[in-house]
Amino acid sequence: MTSVPAVQADGLVKRFGELRAVDQIDLEVRHGEIFGVLGPNGAGKTTMLKMLATLLHIDGGRAEIFGVDVAAEPHRVRQLIGVTGQYASVDEDLTATENLWLFGRLQGLRSADARSTARRLLEQFGLQEAAERRISEFSGGMRRRLDLAASLITRPPLIFLDEPTTGLDPRTRGQMWDTIRELVNDGCTLLLTTQYLDEADQLADRVCVIDHGRKVAEGTPDQLKSQVGDSTLQLELAPGADQALARAVVLRVLDEEPVATPESGRLNVPLDVADRAADVLIALREAGVAVASVNVAKPTLDEVFLSLTGHDADADADSAADGHAGTVPGQDQPSLDDTTPEMSR
Repeated sequence: MTSVPAVQADGLVKRFGELRAVDQIDLEVRHGEIFGVLGPNGAGKTTMLKMLATLLHIDGGRAEIFGVDVAAEPHRVRQLIGVTGQYASVDEDLTATENLWLFGRLQGLRSADARSTARRLLEQFGLQEAAERRISEFSGGMRRRLDLAASLITRPPLIFLDEPTTGLDPRTRGQMWDTIRELVNDGCTLLLTTQYLDEADQLADRVCVIDHGRKVAEGTPDQLKSQVGDSTLQLELAPGADQALARAVVLRVLDEEPVATPESGRLNVPLDVADRAADVLIALREAGVAVASVNVAKPTLDEVFLSLTGHDADADADSAADGHAGTVPGQDQPSLDDTTPEMSR
């Protein structure tokens, strides 16, 4: 399977009535990498993932998993992937061992093999001491680790992770990041959707930025950051300051349009040379524009996203694309939490 991409998608389209939740997206995920799909809530990330996982009908374009057509051979595709959705879908009344044993049996393992696989995975994910505890007693981080373990019962070569650290505290997020890195070291390929810029920066070998159902950029984190400049001048204007005037001043001094966030009074200004920041500050003072705080730093994915889309990655999107992903009028669609014998989770 190494001669073809893990994921190849061309012109993917998903419609919900008049809404194009996914609009002509191309995608290529290479073997052995973590590929990040970055975008705010409602951008279409989960919808796209469900299409690739055979859980939503593809309205336009085509997709292949290791060369297998998603629409034509969904059962073969399900044997190649594991899926972990945004919310842990384990049985609250069963223990960790019982949950993993059940998933193993549903995927065709003999009882003894399912039990030994459960023990191995609980040890791998640091849950062996909680093996006989009911899931209702688990923390959110423990549930997410168990959910991810369930997707690995048959050791699929490709794993879809849909916002795997949503709702986790910083310490538990760090533990999940370590687990994700270990999966890649063990030979897995991961397609990761996230709205957290630091997560994409820390984990992803390459990043695809999606906004309102469209792909707006793709590259390594460093390649995307280079689009913004060598450095970024981050300005927070004082309350009541004239933002339009501030933008005009920056444009005059640097011949560069700053990226503004009107609601917060922030301006992000790309700089080819960091010491040009002094020229901007002097010009703003001469123009009577008060500045509350100043910072010059290497660009982050936050600046990249703001530059590409004109809004923060954690802002609510106007569309509700991801919110529509679970139900399609007139169709009986499975959810990411459904379990079939052919697919891990």
